[in-house]
Amino acid sequence: MPNRQRQRIADPAVEQEIKHEQAVVDRVYARLEAATAAAKSLAAEGHARARVGNEGGLVERDAIVFQAAKRLATLDAAHDGLVFGRLDLRDGDARYIGRLGLRDEHREVLLIDWRAPAASVFYQATAQQPSGVVRRRVLQARGDKIVGLEDDLLDAVHAPDDMVVVGEGALIAALAKSRDRSMHSVVATIQREQDEAIRSPHRGVTTISGGPGTGKTVVALHRAAYLLYTDRRRYEGGGVLVIGPNPVFMAYIERVLPSLGETSVSLRALGEVVDGIEATRHDRAAVAAIKGSARMRQLLARTVSGPVPGAPTSFRLFYRDDVVSLDSAQLARLRRSLLSSGQRRNRVAAGVVDELIDALWQQVTGDRARARGKNDFAASLLGDRAFTDFARAWWPVVDAVDVLGWLADRERLTGDARDLLSADEVAELIPSLVADDFSVEDVPLIDELRYLLGEPPEPEPDDDPLADLYDETFPELLTVDQRVAGHAAVGARGGDRPTGSIEDDAYAHVLVDEAQDLSPMQWRMVGRRGRQASWTIVGDAAQSAWPHADEASRARTEALGRGEQRNFRLSTNYRNSREVFTLAADVARAAIPDADLPVAVRTTGVQPRLREVERAALADAVIAAVGSVTEQVEGTVGVVVPVGWRRRVDGWLGERDRERVPVLEALDTKGLEFDGVVVVEPDEIVAESAAGVRTLYVVLTRPTLRLQVVGTTSRWLPGADDGAAAGGTMVAAALGPSAGVVR
Repeated sequence: MPNRQRQRIADPAVEQEIKHEQAVVDRVYARLEAATAAAKSLAAEGHARARVGNEGGLVERDAIVFQAAKRLATLDAAHDGLVFGRLDLRDGDARYIGRLGLRDEHREVLLIDWRAPAASVFYQATAQQPSGVVRRRVLQARGDKIVGLEDDLLDAVHAPDDMVVVGEGALIAALAKSRDRSMHSVVATIQREQDEAIRSPHRGVTTISGGPGTGKTVVALHRAAYLLYTDRRRYEGGGVLVIGPNPVFMAYIERVLPSLGETSVSLRALGEVVDGIEATRHDRAAVAAIKGSARMRQLLARTVSGPVPGAPTSFRLFYRDDVVSLDSAQLARLRRSLLSSGQRRNRVAAGVVDELIDALWQQVTGDRARARGKNDFAASLLGDRAFTDFARAWWPVVDAVDVLGWLADRERLTGDARDLLSADEVAELIPSLVADDFSVEDVPLIDELRYLLGEPPEPEPDDDPLADLYDETFPELLTVDQRVAGHAAVGARGGDRPTGSIEDDAYAHVLVDEAQDLSPMQWRMVGRRGRQASWTIVGDAAQSAWPHADEASRARTEALGRGEQRNFRLSTNYRNSREVFTLAADVARAAIPDADLPVAVRTTGVQPRLREVERAALADAVIAAVGSVTEQVEGTVGVVVPVGWRRRVDGWLGERDRERVPVLEALDTKGLEFDGVVVVEPDEIVAESAAGVRTLYVVLTRPTLRLQVVGTTSRWLPGADDGAAAGGTMVAAALGPSAGVVR
């Protein structure tokens, strides 16, 4: 029998195979259209139920229309590339694998959902362990049209003599495609070690680690889709939250889950985790290190338990024959009593008046007053404007944002930060607390304060039982299909899941990407969203931007708990060419102990180009580098700059397709990939923080094909001699022939 693993098929044979597969795909799409029509018919039937004119008809309408709208959203999301795989089994059967499951008109399986157990062999079978699979075929499609095939012959011994084998591997073909501004599903090309992580048991914590380009993020997103498939009631009902480093990253990944038929997942950047707050800017590294430190937890607790700025410090009142009063010491004792045993400030607000009345009643000694009793005393105080104004001013219901603002007062911050922050750290912190907008590092502080303050007490019911109907946002005034449509539109991009109190704002599953960057305070914020959740944690310690790994590790353990732990390491770098990753790996080895360096499997034959220039020539050199790379690649070209350089370099480059050629600060490239990358002033990136070398390592691993580095110094290069760098020579000795160096 000929060796079909290496067989080259003539074009007519390939065309015949494509024609045959297209006939199968056409049948599947016809069934999809029938399912869509049935869902639309069901929705129409549901609306008709409302004409019955009674409450039962309205309930039936809501239930029917809701289910129909969900089904329509799923069918619409799965339309492109619906069928992507075929398995030819030893027993002669053929199974087709797709983005969702479909049956034909006789209830026979037509298409198997990629998440179903029957589809797992599509990802797990190998030539060493074929698991009954003779040939695995990947169908490459544009919309509903098959444009190419890629086969793996896994069991040549059992292959029929007339079996055709096409192509040289779907994975390599997929890797060769140019990049745009979105991450795409890899459902057709998932590899075995990735599939094992995707199908890991749902309970406890699943950690997916690995170096750059190993597919950690997309594997984790496929895992979220898999969990929703296997236990939809739990995960759709409780909610799935995906947290990433920044809005650029979230926009990059937002299409993956909808393309897998899932539109009910909330995606939020770290600056968007807290409802009502959106932050995109970062504080300077020194300030971020203070705000992210676990020390802030104790500092904020002190602030919350302290007096409200500008609140009255005493109260005095004449009652009958007595003068009753409260001085600052008495008020401080009363405040401590109210907050004892972990009571939260806003939650006890409703009881403050009673406590004040009790404290003042104890001072009443006159016979006439005592004879009238405490109830008369209380009624008198409650009718006294001076007392009620004092009570409101002394113990107002406060907002977390306002409390954070209290710390902008140097005296207040110095007092609350005693034995926690140094005088220099207090001085660093003050300017950031008076900024006009919030930083990403402020968001977990606001969340901590919300938790410490607690929800305000529920207001008394309105006398008008129909008052809620006057609110235009009252959810029951929306039809069910409107709610589903809105949920589908925002669910994949930071959509809100209805929640109760702050304490109850928790999800059934939480996925944290770029987890190595989270500060202790960010881990506390994330942990509140997953008190009863299962977890997927994605990261690579070598790429960490948080400088204090031990402190973050303790906070992570506290956030995740000590339940069942499963670890998966991805070992193959599918993103970078070997030439690009060699340079990045050299940088990592020189500065990052025990860096997890994966194996790059692709080669382009094109080395990175490193150029050092005088500062006066930097703009022209950057323009030339960007022009060169955009001519060499078809997809996106990321221009990566130090903090504060974006506007400057954007001006240098002038008018262009900004979607194709974005300018990004180094930290904003986390999790992204481009066909080409131009790095500007790498030594400035290194100098930005204690984790600067790690950030540069991230930047150098963003391109799939081309990398150019332009700077005025070369200290970042492994083995670079400072003296030589100062003289204007780019040092490449440590890299050998792997780098193209221009003086």
